[in-house]
Amino acid sequence: MKRFTILLVLLSLLSIQNIVEAHSGRTDSSGGHNCSEKSQAKGLCTGYHYHNGGGESSSSSSSSSSSSSPASSQSWDKDCSDFGSYEEVVEYWNSKGYSKTNDPEKLDGWGNAVDDGIPCEAPSGYDTSKINGSDARLAKVQAEKDSSNGEKEGYTAGLNDGSNGKEENLNVDGSEAYVGSYKTSYQKGYAEGLKQFEAEKNKATEAGQALGSKQDKLVVPKSYQKNEQLKTAFEEGFNKGVAIRDEAKKKEYEDKGYNDGKKDINNEPKDIKDIYIKAYKSGFENGQIELKDSYIKKGYEAAFTMLDYKEPDYENEKYIEWYKEGFESNKEIKNIQEDAYNQGLNGEKYSVPKTYLKSEVIYKHYYEQGYEVYEEEKKEDTATTVGGLGIIIFGWLARRFYVAKKMVG
Repeated sequence: MKRFTILLVLLSLLSIQNIVEAHSGRTDSSGGHNCSEKSQAKGLCTGYHYHNGGGESSSSSSSSSSSSSPASSQSWDKDCSDFGSYEEVVEYWNSKGYSKTNDPEKLDGWGNAVDDGIPCEAPSGYDTSKINGSDARLAKVQAEKDSSNGEKEGYTAGLNDGSNGKEENLNVDGSEAYVGSYKTSYQKGYAEGLKQFEAEKNKATEAGQALGSKQDKLVVPKSYQKNEQLKTAFEEGFNKGVAIRDEAKKKEYEDKGYNDGKKDINNEPKDIKDIYIKAYKSGFENGQIELKDSYIKKGYEAAFTMLDYKEPDYENEKYIEWYKEGFESNKEIKNIQEDAYNQGLNGEKYSVPKTYLKSEVIYKHYYEQGYEVYEEEKKEDTATTVGGLGIIIFGWLARRFYVAKKMVG
């Protein structure tokens, strides 16, 4: 009787275990269970459903799993119907570090979608990249990694190309994330590198100009020979320095030639650049022209004070020639002579206009000539008048004598 009682208790315990395994939140021997009203209201499940594929295959799989790992059945603490929202499902899944290959609670497979790495049933349009171990999450992680690598490698490549003065090169292979990040970072690095390179070029130009301002021989430093653009910048700076120095020297020799030309002393330099000799000659010619103009001007001014040309007392014959050329080129004297002569010819009182004061000698001379003619003409007019009157009187007297004679006869 005692043994029967013990057997009955054991059978009762087994029945209770089967009931517990069949209620909501636990799978039965077939690998499924009924969805609770609470879970149906939340949209997590509908009616009876299987876990991990369900059916006999699932059951056998579970039995196999249980036999190989007795403790695994004890880790099935949660069921999809135990969560208030899908966000809670994901939060729990992620906190446990579950994935497609690590799902001891068999949450993956809810709704007969087995082993896809998505716990329970994800609502339509849900961003599965939030779910640990999902394909979308793995792809996102990989994309972030590719993007990070692209950012670092692109910047380094761009900085290197820009700082060496190379052309921009955005050709790159890889994932979309890698390529996009690479190109963006490359352009940033390239801009910074190019800025550095431009500063280096300016430095090379300045160094070249400094050398060119001191010497004519070009010597490119080794630091600039490694890059053709830097080498060119140095050479351009050198040529500019030489040109500036040459211009200063040319001006120096041109001024010297000019001063020598004005002094009429030719000290043409030797053993220097042809451009310096040419500059001296040019300056000398200009000085000679100015010297000649000064003598021509003297002769021109002398014409205002002399009635007749008088050769100056110059030792150099060409100075005399220039002086005479200036004297003869003065055409203003003709107007002064005519005005003075006409003033005298009209019998006007002698008066020198202010503009002719410096030529008073000439003006007076030609006034007197004109006035002399005026006086002569005046005398002739008087004589003509007297002669005409005598003729008239003679004619009257003759007439009277004739009449008287007639009367006497």
